[in-house]
Amino acid sequence: MSTLHYEVHGPSDAAATVLLSSGLGGSAGFWQPQLGALIAAGHRVIVYDQRGTGRSPAALPEAYAIADMARDVLEILDATRTAQCHFAGHALGGLVGLQLALDAPARIASLVLVNAWARPNPHSARCFDARLALLGACGARAYVEAQPIFLYPAAWAAEHAQRVADEVDHAFAHFPGEANMRARIGALRAFDIAARLGEIAAPALIAAAKDDVLVPWTCSQHLADGLRDVTLDFVAHGGHAHSVTEAEAFNRGLLDFLSRVAAPAAIA
Repeated sequence: MSTLHYEVHGPSDAAATVLLSSGLGGSAGFWQPQLGALIAAGHRVIVYDQRGTGRSPAALPEAYAIADMARDVLEILDATRTAQCHFAGHALGGLVGLQLALDAPARIASLVLVNAWARPNPHSARCFDARLALLGACGARAYVEAQPIFLYPAAWAAEHAQRVADEVDHAFAHFPGEANMRARIGALRAFDIAARLGEIAAPALIAAAKDDVLVPWTCSQHLADGLRDVTLDFVAHGGHAHSVTEAEAFNRGLLDFLSRVAAPAAIA
């Protein structure tokens, strides 16, 4: 049985399973805007809290890597008797999917990569340097107060001010600790599989917002250029978390992609 917190939603006899992996926050709750749409479309859906976050508490080692996060997903697939899944990952979660597609390709029917990347870039590095400096100098509260700046377009955040404030309070109440956050950021900053993209055969949906202030959309274009079977879904607006801010449009693209890729057996 997995030591990670995970949830299985939707019909147990579904033709396909979709596993959703969130970004740096690590929470299953990030995918709430997609959950209902996926279940309504007949999919079996797995969401989980990543190790060292939320309801999966653990002390992470300094040398923690994306490969460790990929092994956690394999643990969940085994625990839920899932032979193969459609893997959707946001940012860091997308890196986990790419690693899985290299390490255990038979388990991945398709990839959905949302504002993800294959190698480090100097702009995102500058953003993470600033966030880590804020965490070290001012603490967790200042760190989570700054988080919406990187996630959401300014106009959307202003229009949804109470929702954003509630999210900040929740993030502070469930902050995984400075050591775990540094380990997770270290893992994503060390990730570089740019030279291996051509090894990945799984069909991929590359979704990106061109106004993402944390991860340049050109990182998604690089993924598209390197992968072998790609569907593009680039939007002009929505920010780093455009699956939240433009959920209806994002869900249409996601469901359309899933309807076009081959559906594997859900359960081993």
